[in-house]
Amino acid sequence: MTKNLFVELSDAMADAAERAGKSTVLVDARRKFPASGIAFAKDMILTADHVIEREEDIKVILADGTEVTAHLAGRDAGTDLAVLKLDSASATPAEISKNPARVSQFVLALGRPSTEGIQSSFGTINSIGGPIRTGRGSMLERYIKTDVVSYPGFSGGPLVNGDGTILGINTSGFGHGGAITIPADVAWKIAETLAKHGKIKRGYLGIRSQVVELSADAKKALGREQESGLLLVGLETDSPAGKGGLIVGDILVGINGESAAHQDDLFVRLSGDVVGKSTPINILRGGKLETVNVEIGER
Repeated sequence: MTKNLFVELSDAMADAAERAGKSTVLVDARRKFPASGIAFAKDMILTADHVIEREEDIKVILADGTEVTAHLAGRDAGTDLAVLKLDSASATPAEISKNPARVSQFVLALGRPSTEGIQSSFGTINSIGGPIRTGRGSMLERYIKTDVVSYPGFSGGPLVNGDGTILGINTSGFGHGGAITIPADVAWKIAETLAKHGKIKRGYLGIRSQVVELSADAKKALGREQESGLLLVGLETDSPAGKGGLIVGDILVGINGESAAHQDDLFVRLSGDVVGKSTPINILRGGKLETVNVEIGER
């Protein structure tokens, strides 16, 4: 018998929705219709920050219809992510895709905005980009854009691979003309920080800088492929940078072993665990590569 590829694809996507749907929950934490969430641990739900209007007595409905109360464990408006702590550890943790998202691949957006079950929207990945400023004093390392329809209540739900594993979390909270997806590895890292600390720390050096192209000699001294760095043109009074030994004229090229070719890189590198810690800053000074340890301040 000739295989019907359309039926096979249809069955595969339905199986994917069923698999991911086991970890997709309803989150009731606002006055209007509920939103969605993803279980990233048996007692933890990751959702969109903008759908959380109350921090206590939050209602979560699991895939099997079980209603569980929850409270806010941490939130970050900058990335529009929030973590809820369930009062009973009864959720089915999501499975993250082992394969990175690719442009043009088929995907599903899932939501559970009602007690009737999961809802889905089918489409393809249009682009993958980043870093991108969110407009809330934060930066996303990467983002995914799709042509799937984000129906009401889909924020906080997953973007699903063809095998039912999770590629990321969807949100319409940034106002960029539709929903975007925060990749799972980025979102899960933020979620773990929120679960542990309740917030995301964001650092600052207290510098004014401009992007400059690196000369051939500077690239040779750096020892890696990097086209630009940040020329320090000013330091704030009593800034972490000044206290750490940075001076005007230095070219900042890396933080904590990672490159910093422009301001967006710097923004990303200064978030998270480096805040409040002595951190190696790679600079070019007089054409030579040097490392200065700076205690990163908190914004």
